[in-house]
Amino acid sequence: MSQDLTSPEPIDTTDEHLDQSLRPTRLSDYKGQEQLKGNLKIFLQAAKKRNEALEHVLFYGPPGLGKTTLAHILSAEMGVNIRVTSGPAIERAGDLASILTNLEEHDILFIDEIHRLNKIVEETMYPAMEDYCLDLIIGKGPSARTLRLDLNRFTIIGATTRIGLMSGPLRDRFGVTYRLDFYDTEALKDIVKRSALVLGVTIDNDACCEIARRARGTPRVANRLLKRVRDFAEVKEIGKIDKTAVNEALNLLDVDLKGLDGIDRKLLTTIIEKFSGGPVGIETLSAAIAEDIGTIEEVIEPFLLQQGLLKRTPRGRQATPTAYKHLGLTAQKELF
Repeated sequence: MSQDLTSPEPIDTTDEHLDQSLRPTRLSDYKGQEQLKGNLKIFLQAAKKRNEALEHVLFYGPPGLGKTTLAHILSAEMGVNIRVTSGPAIERAGDLASILTNLEEHDILFIDEIHRLNKIVEETMYPAMEDYCLDLIIGKGPSARTLRLDLNRFTIIGATTRIGLMSGPLRDRFGVTYRLDFYDTEALKDIVKRSALVLGVTIDNDACCEIARRARGTPRVANRLLKRVRDFAEVKEIGKIDKTAVNEALNLLDVDLKGLDGIDRKLLTTIIEKFSGGPVGIETLSAAIAEDIGTIEEVIEPFLLQQGLLKRTPRGRQATPTAYKHLGLTAQKELF
């Protein structure tokens, strides 16, 4: 359960609805990512002044940091409609054509997991993004002909957790590219406060700080922890949530003081105890802890790397002295 609780990915439709209900709708309400917000303000003001559609935007970074939220905020700030889809959902060029031809002037098409677009769909997007037109082939064989459809000027906002898997030609067609970083505790505390207000939860400042500290630098995780703490407080009939209530709730859920859960500690402990601290190859590590390689690389490792608990080396993964200290284990000094 703790792995689901601290995963930056949505767990189910309930989790997605929670994200939507707590999602800010204006840039002024969006907490954290200050440099990014400053750039977006200029970007928006320039487009409004020229009465133009936004340039195509690419957001990348670990899951749960607000890429979808920012897409909806840009739509709201521009006063245009947004259509939401994902790379795997657009299976054929005809699917893309259907979406694009139904967009109004200056509308936004948000494509999550854009790195998972298939090659044919991706190539169909190139003239759409550059020239606002679609080249479709009608018929087959010698009688085949090309039909060019003009499109309203629109904006594609792409989001990806793995920008390295995107082709160069697709990346180059985005006018602006922004990376979202993990949030600091202060920004997460503000997010927890705002979410508590939306949820009608009474919580003090120290409790907000404690949730923020254990939220793995990720707003989605912070909101999920807040919801679980709220459940705990309701069952225990606690009127105002304080730091003690947060500690009791999160300790019960196996989320430690750094925000690590059971699978995080299992990964680090396995490297230390079974492989002498590493380095150990990702395939071997995956087999040892019975976790998918993709889950390790995309969900578990980013936070451990950011916290300095894990190192990636040419020879494999290696636990750091910080990891030994956090787990209360004795480091083998000759390894460092």
